[in-house]
Amino acid sequence: MMSDRHSLWMTRLGFGGVDASESLKAKRWGKRLEWPMLFLAMWILVDWYMRSEGQGSARGHLFTDWVIWLGFITELAIMLLVVRDRKRYLRQNWMSLVIIAGGLPAIWGATALYAGAARMLRLMVMLGILFKVSRDMRSILARHNLGTTLLICLIFLIVSGLVISTLDPAFKTPIDGIWWAWVTITTVGYGDIVPSTNEGRLFGAILILVGICMFSLLTASFSVFFIEKDEGQLAEKERQNLERIHRLENRLERIEHQLERTIQLLEARDQLPPPDAAEPKGPDNP
Repeated sequence: MMSDRHSLWMTRLGFGGVDASESLKAKRWGKRLEWPMLFLAMWILVDWYMRSEGQGSARGHLFTDWVIWLGFITELAIMLLVVRDRKRYLRQNWMSLVIIAGGLPAIWGATALYAGAARMLRLMVMLGILFKVSRDMRSILARHNLGTTLLICLIFLIVSGLVISTLDPAFKTPIDGIWWAWVTITTVGYGDIVPSTNEGRLFGAILILVGICMFSLLTASFSVFFIEKDEGQLAEKERQNLERIHRLENRLERIEHQLERTIQLLEARDQLPPPDAAEPKGPDNP
């Protein structure tokens, strides 16, 4: 139910992706293009940070705009070639057309005319790419309550950072406490910030034990996920092999029936009397 609602909202926002009734080829290409587009989204974040900090050259930023624009054009062109219903795909992914059309002034070097709109366009591009891969992320996190486990770990991390920042004077801000809780739960322990009181050290020892348990649960969850993925692939290969065996059995049965019918026809032909023996003998036929 939640998955259907999520797909409906993504379709309304113009990020519907490949429809469930599309061909297997279209679904495979949709999966293949998700990771390059996700890498493109990460590149947009890096470029956004460099622009805000005044780093990089104008030529480099223009190159990024070209890559983003060509990336969306390539994705749209490939999907329109492999899908069966092109009108439906364009209707469910109309945001791609908006992004391609809106990116034209950027690649023409006219970003100075509408800098705010260009930044919003990059944000829309990044969100669009993340929305497209969110369905797979939701399916991964929904297995074995992996998403719930990660959420509990995050809440416990923040709470631990806030507690240690009020419990030990060595931590001046809650950010220091959260950073220390992170490196403590992961058992990395950089040592840049350490508790200075016995209460803080006791809390740190408890946090280390809890962190070991949490990461053991996460490791087990990820292990089960990858094992199930391998088992699913083996089950699919086994199903395909069984289908091939079933088709071979049907062909062998048909061949066997044809051989039996051929043998019956040959036996019936051998039982027929010779043509000479069937003709009666007379004075004109010695």
